Amino acid sequence: MTIVSSIRKLALLGTVLLGSCLDKHAPPAAIRIRWAHDPETLAPLALQNQSAMDASNLMYLSLLQVNSKPLSIEPALAEQLPEVGPRGDSLTTFRYTIRPNAAWDDGRPVTAADVACTLKLMSCPGIPNEISRNNYSRIRQIELNPANSRQFTLVCQGQSPELLLISGDFFILPEAVLDPQHRLRSYSLPALQRWPATRPPDSALAAVARQYQAADLANHPEHAPGCGPYRLARWEKDRYLSFRSKPNWWGKATTGLPLALQARAPQLDYLIIPNASAAALALRRGDLDVFPQVPAADFNRFSTNPSADVRLYASDSYDIALAGFNTKRPALADALTRQALSRLFDTAGLLRGTQQGRGQRTAGLVPPFDRTNYNDSLRPVPYHPAAARALLLQAGWQPPTAGQPGWRRASSRGEQKLQLAVRYRSSDELFATAALQFRAAATSLGIAVELRPTESALFGKALADGDFDIFMRTLHGNPFAVNFAPLLHSGTSSETNSTRFGNPACDQFIDAVATANDSPQRVRQLRQLQALLQQQAPLVPFFFLANRVAARRDCQGLYVSSLKPGFVAPTIERTAAAASR
Repeated sequence: MTIVSSIRKLALLGTVLLGSCLDKHAPPAAIRIRWAHDPETLAPLALQNQSAMDASNLMYLSLLQVNSKPLSIEPALAEQLPEVGPRGDSLTTFRYTIRPNAAWDDGRPVTAADVACTLKLMSCPGIPNEISRNNYSRIRQIELNPANSRQFTLVCQGQSPELLLISGDFFILPEAVLDPQHRLRSYSLPALQRWPATRPPDSALAAVARQYQAADLANHPEHAPGCGPYRLARWEKDRYLSFRSKPNWWGKATTGLPLALQARAPQLDYLIIPNASAAALALRRGDLDVFPQVPAADFNRFSTNPSADVRLYASDSYDIALAGFNTKRPALADALTRQALSRLFDTAGLLRGTQQGRGQRTAGLVPPFDRTNYNDSLRPVPYHPAAARALLLQAGWQPPTAGQPGWRRASSRGEQKLQLAVRYRSSDELFATAALQFRAAATSLGIAVELRPTESALFGKALADGDFDIFMRTLHGNPFAVNFAPLLHSGTSSETNSTRFGNPACDQFIDAVATANDSPQRVRQLRQLQALLQQQAPLVPFFFLANRVAARRDCQGLYVSSLKPGFVAPTIERTAAAASR
C-alpha cells in the first residue's frame, strides 16, 4: 500500500468516524470545531494542553481576560482593571473588585472568598496542582476587605509589568462546592505555600484534599460548575465534546465584556480528528465548520484549489516548536554535549518542508517579531553535523571504532554511552518529521537514536516522569508575559520544567527579569538570559509557527489573531443566525 493511498484511507475513516460522533440532536446553529486530540483532563488548575485550556475558558472565568481585538488585557470577572501600587521596593499590590452581578449557576454571588479558596487550593498539600502552584507562586498574599465581600487585594512578588496578567489569569472556583466547611479559611496563603513537601497535611487539609479529589474535576467539571457562559453537555473521550450556552447566564446582561465572553454561539461542538487530511475532507464536505492550526500543506491546497464554501485566515502566533533535553541524564548533563546535539536539527529544512516556509526561525524563546525583547545579536543554531562531531570530542566523547560501536566517555560513575530516546506526540506530523531528520543526522555520526512516538494522553506523563532523553513539542506563549521560571528555573518541578534544567546564572537572570521594574534594565537582562540559554542549550528552539485557520464561509465572527487558540470560538455565528440578531 502506498503512502498516498494510506492517507486517503485514513481520511475516509476519519470522516466516517466523524459522522458517527456528531450529536444527532444538535441545533442547526451548532458550530463544529476540529481538535487534533482530546483535552485528557478538564481539572481547571491542572490543564495539560491547549484543548483543555480552550474548554476551560468556556466554562470558567478568571479575573482578567486577554482580548485579541484589540490586543489588550481586559476585566472579565473583575469590574475593571485593578488598582496597582508598589509596596516597599520588592512587592506590588493589585486591588480588585468583582463585577456586582457575577454569580454561580445556583445564583450565589462570586466573592473574594472564592478567589482566596482558589489560590489556597493551588498550594494545598495533597492536591496535585503543581502547574498552577508554579505559575502563580508570585502571588504571595490575598487580603480581603471585611466591608465589601467582592473586594480584595493581591500582594505579588516583584514589580514588573507582567505581574498584571499573573495576578488575574487563573480560573476562579466555587468555595461552596470545594470547601463547604470553610476549612481553608483558617490557613493563610503564605502558610500553605511554605508547607514542607515532606510534611503530611493535617486533618483539616487532608479533608479538603479528599473532597477536592472526590469531585474528580478532571473528568467531571460539572461537579464544580464555573461561572462562565457555557456548560459541558457531553464528552465522549477521543471523539467529541459538546458545550451549550447557559440560557440565564449572568453575563448576558453585562456590557463591556471581552470578546471571548460574548457567547453568541448557542452550541460549540469540538470534534476530535487526529488526522489532518480527514479534517480537511470533513471541512470540504460540510461536516466541520472551523479547522484551526491547519498544516501548511493542507492550507496551500485550500489556497490553490479555492472553494466557494471555505475561507482562509492567517496570522503570526506565539507558538514555538522546539526540542528539549533531559538534563538529569548523565550523558546530557553538560552544555557541550547539548550544543553538539542541537546542531543535528535542520530547523531551516524543517521550516521549508513542514511549514512551506511560513513561520519564523528563532534563536530563543522570544519571538523575532518582538523587536524590543528579542536578542537580535544571536543567530538560530545552525544545522552542522561536522561541528556537532567536534563539540562531542571537546566534551570528552570517544567516537565509534570498528571494535566498539557508539560514542562513549569515561566518568566518575563509570562509562557513559550516547544512546538517545526521542519522544513526541504520535499524531504530530511536524515532530514525526523532525524526529526522522534528527535520527538520520545522528546515525551518520554513529549515535544510536530510538524514536518513541507517544499517544497524546500519555505524552505529558512521560515528560513528568522523565522517561525520555529528548522531547519535541509546541509551547504556547502570549505577548503580555515573559516568564521563563516555570520552564527553566531550578526551583520549579518537572510538571513544568520538563528539561529538569537548573543553572545558578540562569536562575538569577530569570528572577531579575521577573522582578525588574525598570523597563530598559529588564530588556537588557532578558537579552542576556537568551544568550546564556543558547550557550547552555537545555532547549533547541526551531521556529515560531504561523497561525492558519480555515472555516466554512457561512461562519463569521472568528476574530483570527496571534493569541491561542488563534480565533474566538464563542463569537462565531452562522450568517443566517447573525442576520436575525
